[in-house]
This record gives sequence, structure tokens and C-alpha cells, in this order.
Amino acid sequence: MSSQRGNVARRRPQRHQNAHGFRNDKYDTSARQKKINAKLHDGVCQHCKGILEWRVKFSKYKLLSKPKKCVKCLQKAVKDPYYIICRPCACKLGICAKCGKEEEIVIPIDKGQDRTESKTTENVQERSGLEDELDFEANFSSTDNDEDSDVLEERFKSINFERTEG
Repeated sequence: MSSQRGNVARRRPQRHQNAHGFRNDKYDTSARQKKINAKLHDGVCQHCKGILEWRVKFSKYKLLSKPKKCVKCLQKAVKDPYYIICRPCACKLGICAKCGKEEEIVIPIDKGQDRTESKTTENVQERSGLEDELDFEANFSSTDNDEDSDVLEERFKSINFERTEG
């Protein structure tokens, strides 16, 4: 028997051999699952980042319904699941936001401020600002130089080109 003491040699291969890897978005194609898959784990050490990525990969990652209390400042400011320290405290103290140890932070918090959300808001702001500039340019094109309108049109085209690619 395999439960005998000292019996560590196995004579047969594994009964169920996996032919394909697990895919967390095979059946669950909801917006919630897409948000979890796109989440950037910043402000954590390498070990904690690996743990969080494993949770996401095997559909064990659960979002918070309401903010948790930070162990440093005791405010309800922790909005990321499995974190114990809020973003400002972790950034100020230079510690991992999940385990609280002074390890090397893989992706600093200030660089990764919700990139998925900030990219969309930046694109919307740039797009609306350039459209306003072009509308202004179209209304008063007789008073402004032709060079200025050409520059604005090139900027607008480059933003639209980036938006279609990304």
C-alpha cells in the first residue's frame, strides 16, 4: 500500500495525466473575470506577486466587496484583495503591501497606479482635448497660421492611430 511507512517508491504512472493546462476564462467570460485577469499587482514583493498570480491563474482570486482596514494607519483604505497595508502607507514605508516585509518591491506603486483604469482615462482626456482644439481650429482657421492646424491634425491622427493599435 502507498500509505505504508517507508514505502516511497511508486511503480505506476499518474492515473489522470493532464493533456491541457487550466484556463480560467474558458467558461467564465464575465467582465469581472476579465478585470481580474487584467489586474496589475503592484507594491508587492516577488514572493507575494507569485502567490497573487497563482490565485488569478487558477480562479482562486476573489475581489473585495468593501475596503479593509490598514494595519499601519488603521483606516479603511485597503482596496486590493489579500493586501494588508494601504497604498500610501506601503509607498511611504517602502514595504510589501501584502506581507508587510521590507522586501524588494517588484513593481512600485507610484508607477503602477491602476494602469488599466488610468490608460483609459488618459486616452479619453487626450481625445477630448484634441477634438476641442481641432474644433477651435476649424472655427477660427482664418486668423491662425496654417502650420498650427497641420501640427494639430498630425497629433490627432497619431492619437487615433495609437488608439486603434492599442
